[in-house]
Amino acid sequence: MPENDFPRNDEYKPGYTLVFADDFDSEELDRSKWFPFYLPQWSSRARTAAHYRFEDSELILQITEDQEPWSPEFDGGIKVSNLQTGVYSGPLGSEYGQHRFSKSLRVREYQATERLFTPHYGYVELRAKGLHSPNNVCAFWMIGFEDHPERSAEICPFELKGWNEGGATKSTIGFGLHPFGDPKIKDEFFEREFPIDASRFHIYAVDWTSEGVRFYIDNELIHHSKQSPDYPMQLMLNIYEIPRPVSEGGQAPVYPSEFRVDYIRCYRKD
Repeated sequence: MPENDFPRNDEYKPGYTLVFADDFDSEELDRSKWFPFYLPQWSSRARTAAHYRFEDSELILQITEDQEPWSPEFDGGIKVSNLQTGVYSGPLGSEYGQHRFSKSLRVREYQATERLFTPHYGYVELRAKGLHSPNNVCAFWMIGFEDHPERSAEICPFELKGWNEGGATKSTIGFGLHPFGDPKIKDEFFEREFPIDASRFHIYAVDWTSEGVRFYIDNELIHHSKQSPDYPMQLMLNIYEIPRPVSEGGQAPVYPSEFRVDYIRCYRKD
């Protein structure tokens, strides 16, 4: 193992029971755990299908050259490959659906409800490596299942914007909470520099309880929020390509862009 890779945690966690895990040992995606489309209610499954592969017991989410922007109508030229653990939408043409990031959004393709894994509290841990690229964002976040519009906050354990300064000695990591349509949650999101190379494997985790959310990098507590969304949430694991002009530091994309995930684990406190 390269010296800059943070080692795996043991699967056993004292005081907790493992309730969801994927080590990506198979050459096929486990559809009992993952829905391989990104918010397809605002676009379509054809446009939002994830590009991915498996190698060395790792999931590799990809942005490829032939990939189309996921929702030109609402999100411009952004491409994304995403796995999520649930999906919900209202009827065709309605305003109802998960992660309604713009008031202009309308359901373009109805989605039958799937609740593959939607925990209400727990300890969630990801071991992954991103990439320092001026065009890409790698992220792991959780969103309210949003069967009611106010159940829509986001908990983000890890976001790496590749255009932020990074390298072998430091990386800027985003983490925190966003309210979206939840009136009980205030925006509490941070971008902080940590002495790690996020293009190597590291562990990002949250301990989400009724009293708040604790955020960890490599098993070290980095922030304790006293806010806590009080409803089921689903996991969102993704890589984006966001077009940026050269004047803002953009460069010609390199394909494929890849976000590697070693494992993801979710625990319930005993």
